[in-house]
Amino acid sequence: MRKHLVIALAAVCALSVGCGRSTSGTAAPTPSSSTGKSAKELVPEAVRKSGELRMATSEGYPPMEMYKPGTQEMTGVDADLAVAIGAKLGLRTRIVNASFDGLIPGLQGGRWDIAMAALSDLEQRRKAVDFVDYFNAGGAIMVAKGNPEGIRTLADLCGKKVVLAKGSSNLEIGKRQNDKCAQKMEIMQSEDAPTGLLSIDSGRTVATIVDSPVAHMYAKETGKYEVLPEQYDAGPWGIAVDKRQTGLRDAIAMALQELIDNGEYGKILAKYGTTPNAVAKVTINTGA
Repeated sequence: MRKHLVIALAAVCALSVGCGRSTSGTAAPTPSSSTGKSAKELVPEAVRKSGELRMATSEGYPPMEMYKPGTQEMTGVDADLAVAIGAKLGLRTRIVNASFDGLIPGLQGGRWDIAMAALSDLEQRRKAVDFVDYFNAGGAIMVAKGNPEGIRTLADLCGKKVVLAKGSSNLEIGKRQNDKCAQKMEIMQSEDAPTGLLSIDSGRTVATIVDSPVAHMYAKETGKYEVLPEQYDAGPWGIAVDKRQTGLRDAIAMALQELIDNGEYGKILAKYGTTPNAVAKVTINTGA
């Protein structure tokens, strides 16, 4: 989900939540190895000649993407998986840090080959990109340690001051709940999850909604927050590939399935405490 921005998908539906999917609605399966080609052989010639897999992400969302302490070297679930996928494809992975709202437009403009930034596989995004689904997670409510407001469910946020990441699908969860509230929430929008948590620290808000694996990591590392157990809108996160790049999409999907089958995928997720979010089989465009 990540700042699950309703991204500008194309000129005809920039920032439009209602922008429809252009496919038939049937999820494409992982490319079958029965074709006789390996993941490496499926890589398009232009990408193979370049020798690199250009992966764009948006730093600042641990454990999915973050800098190693004291460095500008990217690490995290998405970065490590991208490097492993590149190796399977015989490519060097080059990781580019970009603004979250520029990820899909950058794919459309050919600035990078794939985007990995805890991106929910959402219908409105599939107008512009295909998703190779590799992770499953939903949003969870975070509150201050001790839960002083006694919040248990989304309904308990009614009438409260809540902070939600700007343009995110977690924001959409909050807005849908607010539509049901007799006493409306006061929703403040933050640039990202860490900024939102600062408003809880200062007492300006009492709760936020953050992707479950990220929420648990923040709570564990800081000792300042509690994460409520229920997940909302749980679904697949995907590696975004421009819809015109079906060959690269299929190569990515096959490489990722090979990583699942040989156990390397599981080791990467375990390293960051995200094993419960693993998928057993790679699929394409299986989100809501």
